[in-house]
Parts: sequence; structure tokens; C-alpha cells
Amino acid sequence: MSVNKVILVGNVGKDAEVRHIDSGVAVATFPLATSETYTAKSGEKVTNTEWHNVVAWRGLAEFAGKYITKGKQLFIEGRIRTRSYDDKDGVKRYTTEILADSIQMLGRKEQGNDNNQPANDYQTNSPEKDSVSEDFVGDDTGDDLPF
Repeated sequence: MSVNKVILVGNVGKDAEVRHIDSGVAVATFPLATSETYTAKSGEKVTNTEWHNVVAWRGLAEFAGKYITKGKQLFIEGRIRTRSYDDKDGVKRYTTEILADSIQMLGRKEQGNDNNQPANDYQTNSPEKDSVSEDFVGDDTGDDLPF
């Protein structure tokens, strides 16, 4: 038996980008930052930030395109996937992604923007497991920076 389960709480690094693959299925991608802070022996506070590439499919991708913008705080449940691709020079590259199964908005509801914001406890679940994702070929540039 094995388990591939990821739970992340972090902040969005840039607005979600939505594309549609040849079959018309929506796929959204966005970077999510998680940070941990600790006090070093010297007494100095140190913060380490880890960037995660998040991928959402179908209805969850449409939700991401509509509501997920830079700075939003999210709770994400999903799975880790590492895949390879050939860059523009033909060099094999690898990327590790979080395949989102559910996304929940955290933080306060924005003032005066009620028509464009889901409720704070709004959760969107992927209707089915990611059966199309293996066919997705990203246009990754090999750049590890989320901006």
C-alpha cells in the first residue's frame, strides 16, 4: 500500500493561468508559497519559503481562473507528481507539481467585492480523479521562479 497525499496552506504567488487542452478540458496553474519561521541559535528569526507549482483540472481549473489571484491564502489538498519534458533546446527537464483535488479559500472575504468572491468556507472538489492529466504537455520554460 502507498499514499500520495499533500496538504498545503499558503499564499498564491501570481494569478492562476487557465488553458484548454485539445480535448477542451480546462487546466489551471499557479504558484503557491509556504513559509516556515524559526529562531536560529543566534536569536535571529529565519524564514524559509518553499514554492509549489499547483495544477488544477476541469471545474476546479475554472474555479481557479475565476477566483485565485496573487496574494490569496489557500488550503489545498492534492497529490505530488513529477514529470519530465524536453525544453526548447531538447534538454530533458523535470518538474514537480501538486495536482489539486480540492481548494479552499482562506482569509477574510474582501469588502465590496461580494459578487466575485466565494464564501470563505467555499470548497471546490474535483469531480473525478485526474484521468486526462497524463496527456497534458506543459510549456514549461525550465524557470523555477514563479514570477
